[in-house]
Amino acid sequence: MINDEMAALIDALAQNAAFDGWTMQTLRMALAGLGRNPEEAALAFPGGRPEMIAAYFELGDERMIAAQRGHMADSGLTKRVRAAVVARLELMNGEKEAVRRAMAWLVLPGNAPRLAKIIACMADAVWFAAGDVSADMSWYSKRAILSAVLGATLFYWLSDSSMDSEKTLAFLDRRLAGVGRFGKLKAKLPRLPFSAHA
Repeated sequence: MINDEMAALIDALAQNAAFDGWTMQTLRMALAGLGRNPEEAALAFPGGRPEMIAAYFELGDERMIAAQRGHMADSGLTKRVRAAVVARLELMNGEKEAVRRAMAWLVLPGNAPRLAKIIACMADAVWFAAGDVSADMSWYSKRAILSAVLGATLFYWLSDSSMDSEKTLAFLDRRLAGVGRFGKLKAKLPRLPFSAHA
């Protein structure tokens, strides 16, 4: 769980990253803007750019879960998933350029594992927010499917200039319709000769 002090730093960092990218210099500027010593940069994120970007997406996931807590408790699972994805995108609305710069780095050769982990964590957060409690093979399958949907939707959103991201929401709806109702996925899975928790 990211504490308030770190959350404030990540927010300041994201605002600066929109102009200067996810660099240590950007981090120093963010620290200075918060009245802190810029020399704390190496202590705040000793891992540099990869750690900064990962923390940014982690904070967004945590905030989405908090925002969705208790919402749409009586709606179907697919609707709850959609609501969580939409909420996750809305959290980044004012930081699209910072996200674009982060994604531009994540798609570079050699960074695929980092991008995959960020998307997978986002999928986990969406399922948690949607109230999914599956613990069998459908846990893995549903998260893999949602990761693909999230990745495609996130890249579409980055190029979407429509009012209130209407085109992105339509794109998301098509992708969700394409994979069908998540609640029915378990029934479609083949029986596998090993335990999901082996």
